[in-house]
Amino acid sequence: MGIFLPPDISLRIKQFMAGHVDFPFIKKDELMAAFYLFGKDYEVIGEAEVKAASDLAKRMVEQVARDIRVYSAMPKKMDAQSTRENYTKRSLQIIVDSGGQPDVDKRVAGDPTILSNCFAQHVAYNSQGFFFELFQPFRAEQLPSALKNKLEGRMLLLGFNVKNNNLLPFKSSLEPFIEWMLKV
Repeated sequence: MGIFLPPDISLRIKQFMAGHVDFPFIKKDELMAAFYLFGKDYEVIGEAEVKAASDLAKRMVEQVARDIRVYSAMPKKMDAQSTRENYTKRSLQIIVDSGGQPDVDKRVAGDPTILSNCFAQHVAYNSQGFFFELFQPFRAEQLPSALKNKLEGRMLLLGFNVKNNNLLPFKSSLEPFIEWMLKV
């Protein structure tokens, strides 16, 4: 899981956790986009694996929707102090689990739990709509040559903080993800 819009989300999370910026650290009118990739080391092959990945994607969307409902019903869970404490607790857990590995800062700012909470809080705080779109395993001809090794045979779930695809400033929901992947 990751967030690719806004592109500097990791920096914003670090600044927020350090107390340099306050909540909300994403503006109401900013587009936010999350992604989940399936088949990390291998392709998603066959009907059974596609179904398993699709079921997992469905559960992920349901969890995000539940989190958004909880935050909407309990706005106090989204104040700066409470959010910073939750992110800090999670970062301490990551530090303990990492055993002192040097990339802890990067892992904290890119942690799926923190990022998922960030997405849900942003949508709830701003009373925004959201949608997710699941892409079946990519075929080589669907991808730019630079991304074939990274995405061929994999499934992708994209989520945005707008009600539907028609409200995006792109031709398709896949376009900003592909552009971002080409840069990373």
